[in-house]
Amino acid sequence: MAFDGLLITEIFYSLQGETSLIGVPFVFIRLTGCNLRCTYCDSVYSYKGGRRMSLEEVLVEVKKYRVKHVLLTGGEPLLQRNTVRMIDLLRNEGYTVSVETHGEVSIEEAAKHDARIVMDIKTPGSAECRGGFEKNFPFLKAGDEIKFVITSLKDYEWARELVMSNRLPTNVEILFSPAMKAEGSPGSYEGIDPRTLADLVVRDQLPVRFQWQLHKLLWGADTKGV
Repeated sequence: MAFDGLLITEIFYSLQGETSLIGVPFVFIRLTGCNLRCTYCDSVYSYKGGRRMSLEEVLVEVKKYRVKHVLLTGGEPLLQRNTVRMIDLLRNEGYTVSVETHGEVSIEEAAKHDARIVMDIKTPGSAECRGGFEKNFPFLKAGDEIKFVITSLKDYEWARELVMSNRLPTNVEILFSPAMKAEGSPGSYEGIDPRTLADLVVRDQLPVRFQWQLHKLLWGADTKGV
């Protein structure tokens, strides 16, 4: 008999450290499992393990906090077949639901169920730049966001070309985030100074939002559960 719930790494309350909702209180539901192995991944601990929880048990945990925003993240949350059901359950309880996805799996069903999609387009420096994100462009809607994690000047130039190519949807916000070199990362990448990235965005007058992960500025690189 198929499991009728979710495999969960952690559920916690904190401030949103990224996106246009940076600084807003959220409940974070981190699902277990990912089919990518990005060089700069900061949630390697979510690749395996976790605990099985029914959707109702997850909802009970969320209700412990006075919050209106919930983020489903990972790993890759859209790999689990009951994620869309969780979106519906949370929305029926009045929550605004965001989904953080790498865009290499379909977002169609999550988008249909009014989840706010934050799609991370993988740059060459991630070592997972597969190009599958393009198939998801038709499903992005107003209020959704596209994120680029920039690990080097090469990444910046690649992302800049994509932004200026008119291939991206025009109804979403575009985010550029610097990946500084950090201990414990699963792979090798160059890293880029945040000031350097900010200066490049200003120099080229890119129509993007520069963001620097607030949670890491506040609580450091080891942000498990915060």
